[in-house]
Amino acid sequence: MSEPKLFISYCWSSPEHEDWVLRLGTELRENGVDVILDKWDLKEGNDANAFMEKMVSDEEIKKVILVIDEQYSDRANARKGGVGTETQIISAEVYESVDQNKFVAVIASRDSEGKARLPVFYKSRIYIDLSDDDLYGKNFEQLLRWIYDKPLNVKPEIGKKPAFLDEEKQVSLGTSVAFRRLVEAIRNNRSHSHGALVEYLNLFSENFSRYRLQPSNGANDFDQKIVDSIEQFIPTRNELVEVFGVIAQYDQTTTSAPVIHKFFESLIPFLDRPEGITSYHKWGWDNLKFIIQESFILCISIFLKHERFDIAAYLLNQRYYIENNARYGRSTMASFGVFRNYLESLNHRNSRLKLQRLSVHADMIKERCTDSGVSFNTVMQADFVLYLVEALRGIKEDRRQEWWPETLVFKSFHGGTFEIFLRSESIEYFGRLAPVLGISKKADLEPFIEGIKNNSIYVPKWQFDSIAPLELMNYENLCTRA
Repeated sequence: MSEPKLFISYCWSSPEHEDWVLRLGTELRENGVDVILDKWDLKEGNDANAFMEKMVSDEEIKKVILVIDEQYSDRANARKGGVGTETQIISAEVYESVDQNKFVAVIASRDSEGKARLPVFYKSRIYIDLSDDDLYGKNFEQLLRWIYDKPLNVKPEIGKKPAFLDEEKQVSLGTSVAFRRLVEAIRNNRSHSHGALVEYLNLFSENFSRYRLQPSNGANDFDQKIVDSIEQFIPTRNELVEVFGVIAQYDQTTTSAPVIHKFFESLIPFLDRPEGITSYHKWGWDNLKFIIQESFILCISIFLKHERFDIAAYLLNQRYYIENNARYGRSTMASFGVFRNYLESLNHRNSRLKLQRLSVHADMIKERCTDSGVSFNTVMQADFVLYLVEALRGIKEDRRQEWWPETLVFKSFHGGTFEIFLRSESIEYFGRLAPVLGISKKADLEPFIEGIKNNSIYVPKWQFDSIAPLELMNYENLCTRA
């Protein structure tokens, strides 16, 4: 739209108001708008009424501004003077024209009570407020966008319906109301936000059993049921991601950390066969294993991304209680490594469908990042941190590494250094990150470094490719700057 023509309708309320209108017209012309104004375009001897009617009804004039002050509204409502004449034309245009976007009211001043005195015929329509000097620049931009039909917020194209919606049966945890209440409470720092978080996460874990798969008689394509169930979890997973996101950005306390810890602890029973179940497929809870591992990685990803190292450190350094677990034969405490599980079903899927992938598990996590709002590189960074923390703890406690970083298969042939370790060239930044790793200084990394160099620590590999931990963690450059 080049040089749009625009007419300004206003009232000669006072010399000061006339000067205000002239300044507005001048500013618009300086921004490429062909402004028609009586003081410039109505010549001596011309018929004022005919001029005004032509300006309002002329098809070449695509936009009309109604500059509103108290006198404009009073005269428009009473149909007095030139404003009254224009109003009779404009009101008919407003009510009868298909394109009501031709007219907009611009508030030049407010009444003694601070209210915008709009004419009766315009009461229900949107206006642009230029009466406040502090907001003038922002709202003048809004006016220009209206004139040029270039709105700030453009309606996006309609995408494709998500594949998971085509499933015949949808699973819901019934958390949507609790979720909305929680997000509103955290964003607005409500006093009940802590209770709302407890309520939401408790409801989530209480109803999580709805994702359990029905027993199957050893079907060869049982892996498809697992994948379908994992896809069905996407809306609930995205809900959970948003919860972690608002906590990371809006809750400056650390009170949420123990609640999130308890939440993941409550999901541990879903990693094994439930009590009393005797008929089941050997992969009967692989879907839940995937969901829980992905949720934990995303949780750590978000808190690392927003540099909420306090919460991440709590979740990684506190052990998790496992009650009467069949795997351990007793109640015990375990590291977060309990959330990482080998999924035989996905390896079977790789063979059955002849996918020839190094890790179907990693492929799925990567593909699902497009719906999560968390970048895959951020997820890989968290996965590496989980691997590193578990390796350091394994050295200290003389036990095996319990976290296999599935996603790092994509780093085995691309390499590179993760952001938080690049930033850790700063001594101050490393000092904030160190508690997440369970250490206090760079020297505490030396046993891990020695283990890498003498091959006493297992470095994940896929066929002929493996990761380069020292490169990923930027070891040589850590703490080299103030």
